[in-house]
Amino acid sequence: MTKNSAVAVAQRTELVSISDGIATVEIAPAAGGALASYRWWRDGSAVDWLRPADPVAISRRDAGAMACFPLVPYSNRIRGGRFEFAGRSIQLPSQPDDPHYEHGHGWRRPWTVISHQASMIVLRCRHTADTWPWSYEAEQAISLADGRLCMTIAVRNLSDAPMPVGFGLHPYFPSTPWTHVQARVSGMWETDAEVLPIRHVPPPAGADPSIGFDVSEVDFDTVFTGWTRRARISWPEHERQLDIEAEAPLDFLVLYTPPGEPFFCAEPVSNITDAFNRMDDEKIHTGCIVLAPGQKQSASIRFTPSLAV
Repeated sequence: MTKNSAVAVAQRTELVSISDGIATVEIAPAAGGALASYRWWRDGSAVDWLRPADPVAISRRDAGAMACFPLVPYSNRIRGGRFEFAGRSIQLPSQPDDPHYEHGHGWRRPWTVISHQASMIVLRCRHTADTWPWSYEAEQAISLADGRLCMTIAVRNLSDAPMPVGFGLHPYFPSTPWTHVQARVSGMWETDAEVLPIRHVPPPAGADPSIGFDVSEVDFDTVFTGWTRRARISWPEHERQLDIEAEAPLDFLVLYTPPGEPFFCAEPVSNITDAFNRMDDEKIHTGCIVLAPGQKQSASIRFTPSLAV
């Protein structure tokens, strides 16, 4: 398939796909550039490594019900959708059901297919300055090799002034009674009733920097700090596991484990929640990046599945 014909197909359909003969990824460009599925086919059955989107979510272009969506130009919440930067007051278009303008723009807007090959696709989204008073461009390069998924996300400042930024991915994973997560962290942020940070504390394991837990036994909506950018998810009853490896500056791991739901999230991100409102506190590592005009920041996340635990 040529580049032009691939772009035309993407414009006519809800989903486009890539495959390497082992894994297949479906992408919904119009739904916030989100992934709709990432699966292997084994003996005629699907092995879903991410929570697959159902047809209703796809038809509604509901990024929040997809398998994974991009986080740009920041991760998580900004208190009241308001912050100050370089002497300028910023007020984002918050609503009663979204008072902190969660996760920025990327997941709210359609993305354009820039190139499409058998096992790789590149998507782009451009923002023109508005209530977020900087223009920028975001790209996702999504590829498969030997069943492994690699996603590279990049943000470039297209404005003529420095721009604060954060980014990352918001993947959803299947949750079963025995699903286990293992990661190495050094701290975490306690939050208030609106899931905004109030205090940096040691992780649940205390002095032990290794955090491991069964998803069904915890209730997290938490930013973990000191993450080594490695995590392992295992489904022992299915004899399979998934290793996550992220690059700097994705130095934080957000874990979201809603009780009773058939999914959970483990999100590699570059900034803590409400980072832009804490930039002046030199005691806190917010992860906030400031891009000069024309400057670009990128990072890759690799997902490596295995059927042997």
